[in-house]
Parts: sequence; C-alpha cells; structure tokens
Amino acid sequence: MTSVAAEHYRLLVIEDEVDIRRAVGAALRDQHPAIIEASTGQAGVEAVDASHPDLVILDLGLPDLDGLAVCERIRAMTAAPIIVLTARHTESDTVALLNAGADDYITKPFSTQELAARVAAQLRRARVPHAEHEVIVADGLSIDVHRRQASRDGNVIRLTPIEWELLSVLVSDPGRVFTHQQLFAAVWKRAFGDARLYLRVHVTNLRRKIERNPADPRLIITEPGVGYRFISPP
Repeated sequence: MTSVAAEHYRLLVIEDEVDIRRAVGAALRDQHPAIIEASTGQAGVEAVDASHPDLVILDLGLPDLDGLAVCERIRAMTAAPIIVLTARHTESDTVALLNAGADDYITKPFSTQELAARVAAQLRRARVPHAEHEVIVADGLSIDVHRRQASRDGNVIRLTPIEWELLSVLVSDPGRVFTHQQLFAAVWKRAFGDARLYLRVHVTNLRRKIERNPADPRLIITEPGVGYRFISPP
C-alpha cells in the first residue's frame, strides 16, 4: 500500500513570519518536498488558484487580509484540507474558523511533530474515497450506516434514532471536528436551542453504548468548548 508520505503531496503554507515558515518547511519537507510559500493572504489565495495544493496551512494573523476571510475564500475554491495556525484561544474564535471551512487547527506555539502528524492525518482523510455503502470498524465496533446497524465484538447495539443520526454525522468524516452548532443543525434540523445541552445528554448515552469504557472514550472525543470528533484508534 502506498503511504501518504511517499506520494509527495503539494502543500501550501500561508504565513507572514519567516521563522515560522522555515520551521514548518523543515518539519514537512522531507516527506513533502513540494512546499509552496505565501506571506500574505492575497498571495495565498492566488497560489491556491495557480497551484491547486493538496493541503493548505494557513496562519490567521496575516498582514493584509483577515485570516477567517482568507479561509472562506480558499474553501470556496478547493476541497483540500485546511489546517489553521492560530494564536487565538477563545471558543468563539475556534468555532468561527471551523465554520469558515477549516478542517483542523493548531494553536501557537506548537510542536512541529504535532503539526506533521496533523498534516498526515488530514491527507489520509482526503485520499480515502467515501463509499456509498461502507462499514466502519474501529476498536471492535462495527458501524454500517447504510443499514443502520452497529455491533461490538459480534453483539448487536441498539441505538435510538437520534443516536443514529448523531453517530452518522460524526463517522461521515472521521477526524473532523464538528462544532456543537453544526451537530445540532445536522441532527435536530433546528437553528435555535441549547446545542450543548442536547449534545451532552445524547453523546453521554451514545458513549455508554459504543465505547469500551465510557469514562475514558476512545471513539467520540470531546474538543472542549468546541464540539466533538470521531476517532478511529490505530
């Protein structure tokens, strides 16, 4: 099987600080020699249009354009994963950037090893085709979303309709962070309501049924103040 690293994807780094661009390049260039750099938001948008990168690393603190606006413009141009570098730590900032189209984020200061791992994870997700009928197997749990069937180690798990909808959304894009509001809108089809309260109750119930140890969840991971993501452990 061809590894993600061996395919030498084209990466675009949009970052105005030279030292950070160098650090990112040093961390990723061995695996991905084709790294394009841009120091402004406008140059980054133009590079997306000209080079069609497989993944974009975007700093929010750009000198010419608002980082969120750049993220939205890039997302309108390409489905390539976008990883945001940000010094902003508030919940509202994180939710805003995910709603703007970012696939993942990492806060400054960051470990280059963590960044490399995030890049590899996003490229793996991007290269896996979403089959119309796919059975997902993770940590002994088997999920057939098409047939709405779940089992663990051969034992059938009974889920309520809401639990099925919630699980279906989460497993539709493993590794992606879904915000509280995104999950609430997708499952309950409503724009108003206490999304966190609804989700806290139903995620707790869902974890009791599908996790080996609900007190130490390995599949449905909480992103504090932001939302949840489904992880398939190695």
